[in-house]
Amino acid sequence: MANLILLNKPFNVLCQFTDNEGRATLADYVGVSDVYPAGRLDYDSEGLVLLTDDGALQHRIASPQQKMAKTYWAQVEGNIDDEALARLSNGVVLKDGPTRPAKVHRLTEPDLWPRNPPVRFRANVPTSWIELTITEGKNRQVRRMTAAVGFPTLRLVRTSIGDWDIDGLAPGGTRQLQIHTPQKDMRRRTHAPRRHPTSTRKKRNR
Repeated sequence: MANLILLNKPFNVLCQFTDNEGRATLADYVGVSDVYPAGRLDYDSEGLVLLTDDGALQHRIASPQQKMAKTYWAQVEGNIDDEALARLSNGVVLKDGPTRPAKVHRLTEPDLWPRNPPVRFRANVPTSWIELTITEGKNRQVRRMTAAVGFPTLRLVRTSIGDWDIDGLAPGGTRQLQIHTPQKDMRRRTHAPRRHPTSTRKKRNR
C-alpha cells in the first residue's frame, strides 16, 4: 500500500517543502511527513499536485515514459481560433523540440475560485478558456505552447493527472488515499536470476 495525497496547490506556492526566501511551500499545506511530489507544478500555476511516499508510484506518475495524461484549464489572451486549436492538437515546435499531439477544445469560463492576486487584464483585449490534455512534461510547457500559437496564458489550473482530479478540493485543500501498488515488479525482482560476479550492471538514469 502506498500513501497518495492530492493537493489543490494555490497560486504562488512552490512545489517543494523548503525555501530560503520565505515563500509559501508545500509544507504550508501538507502536514504528512515522508511524502514527495510526483512531478512538479510551476510557482505561478494552480491545481493538482500528487504526493506519495512510494518511489515506484512516484516514478509511474512522473516519468515521461509512462505518458500519464495531465489536463489543464488555461485562460488565454484573445479569442482563440480554430487554427490555433489545430496547431495545439497536432503539436507545436518549441525551442527544446516538438510537443506530442494533445487533446484541446474551447471551454466555457469555468466556475473557479478567485485567484489571489487576480489576473491582470488589458481592458481592450478579450480572453478565452481552453482545456488542454498533454502526456509529457516539458518545462512550462502549456504556457509555451499557447504562446507559440499566439495566445499567451494568463491563468493556468491543472485539473487532473491520470484518474485523479481536484473535484471537491478548495485551494490548499488535500485528500489522502491508500493505493494498492502492483506486486509483479517486486516478484520479478525477487525471482530474477542471479548475475555472474564479473558481470556489470548499467545504472538507470534517474
